[in-house]
Order: sequence, then C-alpha cells, then structure tokens
Amino acid sequence: MEGRHQQRQQRLPHPVHEPSGDYVVQGDRVTDPDELDQLHNLTDDEGAVVVPRELLANFGPREAVHVPQMISFEEFDGMFTTLRHSAWRLETRRRYAWDEQQDTYREFLTAGRVDWDLKDAWCRERREQVALGKRFERMRILDEPPTEGQRYLLDNARRNTTVGEAIRVLTRGKADELQLPGEDFWIFDSRVVALLHFNDADDMTGVELITNPVEVLRYAQAREAAWHHAVPYDQFRE
Repeated sequence: MEGRHQQRQQRLPHPVHEPSGDYVVQGDRVTDPDELDQLHNLTDDEGAVVVPRELLANFGPREAVHVPQMISFEEFDGMFTTLRHSAWRLETRRRYAWDEQQDTYREFLTAGRVDWDLKDAWCRERREQVALGKRFERMRILDEPPTEGQRYLLDNARRNTTVGEAIRVLTRGKADELQLPGEDFWIFDSRVVALLHFNDADDMTGVELITNPVEVLRYAQAREAAWHHAVPYDQFRE
C-alpha cells in the first residue's frame, strides 16, 4: 500500500500464535479513506493494520502450509467468459461420469457417432468468446486402445472444433515419458490454474484455484511439452 504510513516509524507489530493455527497481527489501524480504497474484498467485519515489511521478512512463519483455494462450479463456469485471451485444458482420465449421463453418450454407444447440436447454449457461448479473439485449446490423453469414454470424446471433438476450439491428443505412454501431470486442469491466461478434483467414481467434486506463479509455471511448462508432441485429434489412428 502506498501512502503516509510507508514513511513514518512503526511500532513493531507482534504476531501471536493461536491454538487454531492462525496468527493475530498487532499494528497501527488504517483509517485513511484513500488507503482503505486500495484494499480489495475488505468486508464490514474486517479491519486493516499496518505491518512493517521487515516483520514479514524476518519473523514470518517459515513453513509453507498449503490451503486449497476452492471455488464453486458457478464461479468456475464464469471463468470461461471473463478470461482475457486463452484457456487450455489437459484431460487425463479414462472416463468421466458426467459424460455417461448424457443422451449423446447413449447415442454414441448405439450409432458410433453423435449428431451434435451446434446451436445449444454451450456452443453459442464458445462461438461468442472465440469471435472476441479468445483462444480455447484442449489436450486429451488416450490409452492404447482408447477407452469407450475416450472414443466418445474423440467424436465430441468434432463439435468442439466446429465452434472454435483446437484439440490435440497424445498417447498415455508418451504422456508418461514426458512426465505430464496426472491431473485434469485448465490454465486461464497463463496466470491461473483451475485444478479439477474427482472422486473414485469419476465424478468431478470441486475446483481448486492455483495462483502461485511457481506452480502456475510448472503447469504451463507441461502445456508446452504436451502441445508440442501431440497431434490433431483427427490424425489419431488406433
């Protein structure tokens, strides 16, 4: 925060370790309206105090504690319209329970292909976003031979590419050789990762945001390796 507090001497705040594992930080209360306006998401129940930089550097906790930042499915869906320039997906699983609940999945099992509805809400939204200059790409890992669910997604790729996505595939053996993550995730604007959580029944149970630049870079490096070695979905031959 910029402002008058930056220049004047501060009484050294003093972190108190609570039984809950949280920290209470003592410092001079921030009351200047202009400085408070610089804070984001400050609720009516919260206050702000000034903490000297040296306190955080010299006396802050040294152990990194991973606290997952989970978001709702509604917030996750919203990311596909609020992104600025790109979204990239890695699909690693052998089946997705949600797919098997769709009428199109039953159609695929019966006919071997699907007559996709290219005017549904999802297709309209994706076309609109692509028309704004945004890029959507997917990378699908395939077993050898592909599972029924993976074959369904190969057929689904016809729909996705029609509305503007680019889709490539990679065999699981090659993915293992490249040491790609074994997780499903999206990368938005090369700045944030949405890590998808699944249970043993292959249902998606939650979405975790990863914003630590070091971690985001690890996923971005996996994206570059995967995309380089993959082939367009329609060039895959069993």
